[in-house]
Amino acid sequence: MTVDRAERDFDKKVAEMGIRVKDADQLKVREDVFDEVTLLALYKLVHKKHVTAIGGSISTGKEANVFYGEGAEGPVAIKIYRIRTANFNAMSEYLVGDRRFSNVKRAKKDLIFAWTKKEYSNLLRAHQAGIPVPVPIVFDRNILVMGFVGENERPYPQLRNAEMEDPAATYATLVRYVQDLFEKAELIHADLSEFNILYGDVPYLIDMGQSVTKDHPLAPKFLLRDVENLNRFFEGRCEITDARTILRGFRGVNRQP
Repeated sequence: MTVDRAERDFDKKVAEMGIRVKDADQLKVREDVFDEVTLLALYKLVHKKHVTAIGGSISTGKEANVFYGEGAEGPVAIKIYRIRTANFNAMSEYLVGDRRFSNVKRAKKDLIFAWTKKEYSNLLRAHQAGIPVPVPIVFDRNILVMGFVGENERPYPQLRNAEMEDPAATYATLVRYVQDLFEKAELIHADLSEFNILYGDVPYLIDMGQSVTKDHPLAPKFLLRDVENLNRFFEGRCEITDARTILRGFRGVNRQP
């Protein structure tokens, strides 16, 4: 099938579903993203007014694409996990040992649906604990709809690209986020770095699909790695504290890798 034919077919399907497309030239039509399962889930979200329009791409990651969108209550980010090409073997390390998802089947589609639900659940726990994250709105199958973190349809920059007014204050804030996430939400981000922190009015933690509960067998390893990643980034930008010293101040940390 030619690209033009694929785009016409996609436009026809979207029109039939009543999905309004903003900036169509920016919406890359890829069969590995907008397959039949994804379009059905998107249709259900549109029907329930959680999504009223879908716009251009915000980011393309190893496992998912994120698009700007609009919903009944304002701008949203639409995260779509790719069923056909996502590396579900990499996901299994974070699902196995998580008591919340112990009954998930090992079929690829089931793993990706569980991963989407897991990210929604993790974001909700973090949000309820008062940690700045994209506010989770709804999920369906492999699609997660969240509040948009940015301005004028543009996301805030990743921390690695941000101009920090006070690196020491930002470092202290992020260490506190890690501690609050652990003590209040009972979660570990498990992949924290300058790539999944957005720097806006405050820092925001994003990409929490891999986050695990504090009773996960690998929780101590992941927690230490998160703090060491912060130290690696901020070293040379401000004074840092040894990662193990930081963790000794966390309530409930009984063992370390």
